[in-house]
Amino acid sequence: MSTTKGRLRYDHDQVTRHDELYEIGKARRADLPRSAQAVLAENPGRDPLGILEQQHHPRLPDLVPLRVHRMLQSPFAFYRGTAAIQAADLAADAATGFDVALCGDAHIANFGIYASPQRALVFDLNDFDEAASGPWEWDVKRLVTSVVIAARDNGFSASDIRRAALTAAGAYRSTLRSTLELGAIDRYYLHAEVRKDTSRFGPSTQRLINKAIKAAENRTSENVVKKIMTRSDDGSLQIVEDRPTLMHIEPEIEAQLTEIFRRYRESVAPDVALLLSQYAVTDAVRRVVGVGSVGTRCYIAVLTGPLGEPLVLQFKEASRSVVHEFGGAPIDPAPGVDVELVESNHGYRVIANQRILQAVSDPFLGYLQGDLGRSFYVRQFRDRNVSFDIGTLNPQQFSDYVNACASLLARAHAQSPAAGSVSGYMGTSDVFDEAVVAWAHEYADRSYADFVLLRDAVETGRFVSSEFGA
Repeated sequence: MSTTKGRLRYDHDQVTRHDELYEIGKARRADLPRSAQAVLAENPGRDPLGILEQQHHPRLPDLVPLRVHRMLQSPFAFYRGTAAIQAADLAADAATGFDVALCGDAHIANFGIYASPQRALVFDLNDFDEAASGPWEWDVKRLVTSVVIAARDNGFSASDIRRAALTAAGAYRSTLRSTLELGAIDRYYLHAEVRKDTSRFGPSTQRLINKAIKAAENRTSENVVKKIMTRSDDGSLQIVEDRPTLMHIEPEIEAQLTEIFRRYRESVAPDVALLLSQYAVTDAVRRVVGVGSVGTRCYIAVLTGPLGEPLVLQFKEASRSVVHEFGGAPIDPAPGVDVELVESNHGYRVIANQRILQAVSDPFLGYLQGDLGRSFYVRQFRDRNVSFDIGTLNPQQFSDYVNACASLLARAHAQSPAAGSVSGYMGTSDVFDEAVVAWAHEYADRSYADFVLLRDAVETGRFVSSEFGA
């Protein structure tokens, strides 16, 4: 801004225009042709099993065999647990140098329905444990590869697999382009609300959406409490254990609950902190979550309000992002994200990037630093959230689903200033689409070979696999 005769005047040099960013991206093709995105680097000396062992070291040892067991259920289950392995491989690939706020683990099972603060149901990314700033290509390649692997697991034909992968790549490219035609504030408010019988998809997919909406409407704190809690002899509610998935916490952790809750409240907005001041923690358990996260420390706490109403929160351990630890991307967070906190508190990193990438976020998002230097992030547990069972989708439903996932990933990336250059690099043709789909097919083969390696390592005793943990 500058002043002339006492009035503010806009200084155009302070903002890079979208068309300039687009041309920067377009010019990058001269050094890195879009067709070069099809090349999967050799990455000599790669050690996928060594990376898994490195990840297992800080985890709860009794849950590591369960993580291995869950990863070996299918090639797609394995892929879900190998964000670190893929980050190390992606680091060897050529990249444009355009960094955005990344999900870091953008496979198609990390999207779902949840409730907005206004209680509308929305569809969006829902996992941000690995979120960080880094090369945009990494999210796109992880997404499209997940399409290929999941479609293979579903037994689809080669043509259906290729069609779905091209759908995802094309949806990302075209949605990013169209989203960037909006002003920055309109992009910020853009979201995908989910309603019954108003989908742009066909009747088969709409029936699937309607079923998911019905399931989401039943996933509330009240129903969670009914499902997992019982009333003890003294009249108090207690969570029923279901080992190893749900286990009551150790006495030393239970003694710290009040202090943990206080630290968490310090991280939320004033209105939420005031609301939480009316609740007290009445029970807490350790919970086993997901595939890739198994072995990290995760707890659910039941809070009770002034009318006896429940609020269930999840406290999940946050570790260093694979984007940094195994991908080697520098810590260079988006504007407005505290660099020091990103380095010192991974819970803060998770929720800061979640708020950037999601169109609307849980108002109870928070973070805290626990004892022994462990970081945690906090969110509501089962606030009308539901995921689609990818393994049950037919080819048309699957194609519709991955179209939506890719479009929402594009909307998330569009919040970053470099998105204009990303769009300029991809352009309007399908050259990039074809290249990234070729890359994804080759990486799917590599991931399957790694899956076999882990299976063989269990046979030889290097890894232990158990449905019930150690």
